[in-house]
Amino acid sequence: MTISFGIIIILCLYTVVGVLDQISIQIGPYTPLFAATVTGLVMGDLKTGLTIGATLQLMTLGVATYGGATVPDFLSGAIMGTAYAILSGNGAEYGIGVAVPIGLLLTQLDILGRMTNTFFQHKADTYAAEGNFKGVERCNVLGILPWTLSRVIPVFIGLAFGEQVVKLINDWIPVWVMSGLKAAGAILPAMGIAILMRYLPIKKYWPYFIIGFVLLAFGSEFFSVLGVALVGVALAGMYVKNQSNNKAVASENGTVTYEDDEEVEIDE
Repeated sequence: MTISFGIIIILCLYTVVGVLDQISIQIGPYTPLFAATVTGLVMGDLKTGLTIGATLQLMTLGVATYGGATVPDFLSGAIMGTAYAILSGNGAEYGIGVAVPIGLLLTQLDILGRMTNTFFQHKADTYAAEGNFKGVERCNVLGILPWTLSRVIPVFIGLAFGEQVVKLINDWIPVWVMSGLKAAGAILPAMGIAILMRYLPIKKYWPYFIIGFVLLAFGSEFFSVLGVALVGVALAGMYVKNQSNNKAVASENGTVTYEDDEEVEIDE
């Protein structure tokens, strides 16, 4: 059983929308939940699409390109995994099992898309030096092409030729290459988090950092990421409330408190 050309075109167009959403306003279409659900709706099996999308969505919570790190392409993986699951009739578990390796494999095309995008950005720098603002705008718009093509091409090939082409590519890539890519993929997120921590005010708010670390490291049986996030929101609310109270007291005493905690008397 194959997918009709019309459905392939619709899903490719949706992939374009998802990529544009991912690199701009991020309102949802780029997430695996939306992608799998739309795929299931188009192919006539909404329940399977929702099941696959919801499961993949849970796997992506907290996953982001921190520090420029590349993450698995779950947008393309959700579309192809859902399509293969519906075509084969093997259920949502099969689609999830296929979507994950597809997302990992397409990580490398994401890197290629980013590298290709630099051509347009360097050209934009040249136009900026010349004062050609129209050229800068044109290069920024053309920079969308590498991002979209890095997703649309594999989705089109995967849907047109089936999962055999994905299996063939996986078998063709040497084991040592895949091992190196997995090692790099494990290092890059940690590097991205380290870069973020370098610019976050950790020295000032280190107690909150330790609280969050302890809750997840030693209380993982009782706390999820959402639970720790809610604790963080509560602590942030307490901090803001205390700061407001301190400012109110300082105003009543005729002093102004600056960020460096120095108080300056106000001449009355």
